[in-house]
Amino acid sequence: MSSPAAPQTDSPKGLVYAIAAYGLWGFLPIFMKALSHIPPAEIIAHRILWSLPIAAAVLIWQGRAAEVRQALGQPRLLAMAALTAMLISVNWLIYVWSIANDHALDAALGYYINPLFSVFLGATLLGERLSRGQFAAIALAAAAVVILTVQAGSLPLVAIGLTLSWGFYAYCKKSLPLGPNQGFTLEVLLLTPFAVAFLIWQAAQGQAHFGGNSLDTLLLLGCGPVTAIPLLFYANGAKLIRLSTIGILQYIAPTMIFLCAVLLFGEPFDGARLIAFPMIWAALAIYSVTLLRQAGQRRRDRRELAARRAQ
Repeated sequence: MSSPAAPQTDSPKGLVYAIAAYGLWGFLPIFMKALSHIPPAEIIAHRILWSLPIAAAVLIWQGRAAEVRQALGQPRLLAMAALTAMLISVNWLIYVWSIANDHALDAALGYYINPLFSVFLGATLLGERLSRGQFAAIALAAAAVVILTVQAGSLPLVAIGLTLSWGFYAYCKKSLPLGPNQGFTLEVLLLTPFAVAFLIWQAAQGQAHFGGNSLDTLLLLGCGPVTAIPLLFYANGAKLIRLSTIGILQYIAPTMIFLCAVLLFGEPFDGARLIAFPMIWAALAIYSVTLLRQAGQRRRDRRELAARRAQ
C-alpha cells in the first residue's frame, strides 16, 4: 500500500485535527494524575481494552475494516504490528508511571527531545545527511542530558525511555503498510488478549479497581477515549498538513506537560533543570528554523521546476 504524497499546503481541517490532538495530549497528565493510586499496568490494560471499540467503530464508519482483517492473515505484517504495539505499550507504561510518581517534568523533557532523536535516527539508520543546524541542535540536546545526568548522578531514565520508545515506534510505524487508523486498530487488537488476561488475573487476586467505586470505574472507562481520540485526530490531521507544520505543532504537548508539572503538580524546577531545559528549548528553536528553511527551499525548487516546464 503506497502512502499518499505529503501535502504542499496546510488544510484548515488538518490544523484543527493536529492542534486538537496535541492539546488533548497536553491535558492528559491531569487525567492520569487522577489515576495515580492505580497501578500503571492496570491503567495500560484499560487504555488498550477501551481503545479497541472506538478505533474499530471509526474503521467501520470509514469502510476500512476489511484492511485489518486482511492484515491478520499476513504473518510479516503481523510481526511488524506486534513490534509497534510493544513499543507503544512501553511508552504508555513509562508515561503513566512518570505522572503518578512526580516525574512529569522528565516526561516533558522526553517529548521535547523526541523530534531531535527522530532526526538522529534518520541520520544513523537511513543515511540522511544532517545540516549544520540539525547537528548543532542534537549536540545541544545531548549536552543538556549530560548536565542532568551529572547533577542527578544517574541518567534521566524516564526522559530517555520515552524518547527511545516513541522514536523507535514512529520509525517502525513508517514501515507498516497500513493507514494510521488501521495500524492503530491492529496494534490494540494484538494487545487486547494480553490486557484481558492481565485484568482477569488481577480480579482473581482481588486487586482490580474497576467496579470498586464509581469514580475509578468511570476514569478507567475514560482511558479508551483519552487514548484513541487524540491518536485518531493526529493520524487524520497529519495527512492534511505539511511536515514542517507538524514539526512546530508537536511542541504544544510537552510545553503543556511542563506547565502542568510546574504549576499544577508543584514539581521543582531548579538546579540543573534551569540550565538543561533552556538548552533543549534553544535546540528546538534551531531545529525549527532549519525545518522551516528546508521547507521554504523545497517550495522554491518546485516553483522553479514548474516555471522551467512552462517555458
